[in-house]
Amino acid sequence: MRTIYKICPELLWREAEKAGFFAGAPIDIQDGYLHFSTAEQVRETAARHFSDQSDLLLVAIDADSLGPDLRYEPSRGGDLFPHLYAHLPLSAVRWVKPLPLGQDGHHIFPDLDA
Repeated sequence: MRTIYKICPELLWREAEKAGFFAGAPIDIQDGYLHFSTAEQVRETAARHFSDQSDLLLVAIDADSLGPDLRYEPSRGGDLFPHLYAHLPLSAVRWVKPLPLGQDGHHIFPDLDA
């Protein structure tokens, strides 16, 4: 099972739980797809796009369950990043964990499933 990750503000994720699916953060909606990261990419994603932000969650998703709407496309530095061209069904979520800030201003990650 391949796992990909979404960093999400807690309030936005709680709205998704009520709706039964995640439609995306404003940047996802603007770009027309949901942005995800692999285990190797997610720490840099947090540092670049979520620095000093608290109240975040790390969402682990079963990539294999997303079908052909999930595409790996070149992005930062030519790396292939997972992009989902559909809403994220909550049935694909493996787990959701807090992504707190440490005293040094960097996020403290839980153990990741590669």
